[in-house]
Formats: sequence, structure tokens, C-alpha cells
Amino acid sequence: MIGPPIVVVMGVAGCGKSSVGQGLADALGCAFIEGDQHHPAANIAKMSSGIPLTDADRVGWLAVLAGFIADADREGRMLVVACSALKRRYRDQLRGDSRRVVFLHLRGDKALIASRMGARTAHFMPTALIDSQFADLEPPGVDEASLTYDITLTAREIVADARLRLAALYDLKPDESGAAAGEDA
Repeated sequence: MIGPPIVVVMGVAGCGKSSVGQGLADALGCAFIEGDQHHPAANIAKMSSGIPLTDADRVGWLAVLAGFIADADREGRMLVVACSALKRRYRDQLRGDSRRVVFLHLRGDKALIASRMGARTAHFMPTALIDSQFADLEPPGVDEASLTYDITLTAREIVADARLRLAALYDLKPDESGAAAGEDA
């Protein structure tokens, strides 16, 4: 047994990482970290201006999130983090040496993502960056612990299924997954 899961909810901007991440953390009864809240001001300014981040821009931000993951791993805690984690090397940095990290990839087509991003009012990421997000996306490989969900499912449906799959994969008891048998997510 390697301990309870550390879940990184990943995908392009507008796929629902925050909603699914918060819902999953609530269902599992663990902490949730919204990755966007840990971007440095320079990154937010750059994205707000419609300029895609470079790998160099992301290094410090990913290091902060990797630190949260490493702390949870060392302390044996469950954790859910929302982070785009678009490239394999970003996921490798986030995962570090932990064998408990599982990536929950939210996938959808550009038209649906554009529609969702266009409807958002309180986020710094403009729809102009959709193409760069899809260009950078490297879906998790078969050698990466991951679950993939199509975003045509509701956040509630994704959370309910992910909770069940994680409970089975990590042999979580009902009290460890934050829900009793039969409780709805």
C-alpha cells in the first residue's frame, strides 16, 4: 500500500479543473489547491495580455505546486490540486518522487472549451490562448497514473465516478474517501 492518492486535475484552460477539483476534494474530504492562485503576478499579467506562458515562465509556479504535493506525500495526506500540467515534463516536475500522484485529465474539443471560456467573467485567461493551450497539451502517457474524462460529462458526474475509481485503486474505506456508502457526490 502506497498511501492515499494525490490527485492533479489537469487539462487546458476552461475544461473545468477548478470545479472538478473542488468537488473531488470535498468528496474525498481533503484539501484543495487552486493552482491559478499561485501564479506570480508577471505570469497573470502576461496571460491577461493574451501572451502564452513559456516553459521558463512556468518553472517557479510548478515548483510551488510540486512543493505542496511533496509535503502531502511526505505527510501521508490526500490532496487535490488543479493545474493545467499540459506537458509531460510539467507532470514529471509535479510528481517528483511520489508514487501516489494520479492525474485526472479533463479533455474536450476546442469549440466547447471556447464556449466555456467565453462565458467566464472572473478569470484572467482570455480565449485568445486556446490554441496555445491545445498546442502544448501532451495527454498523459500509458506509463503515467491517470484517469481521463470527457468534459461533456458534468462536474458532478466526473467527481462521482473519479471518487469511486480512486477508492478502488487506493483501497480507500468510506470514511477515508469522505463519503459513506450510497452518499451522492
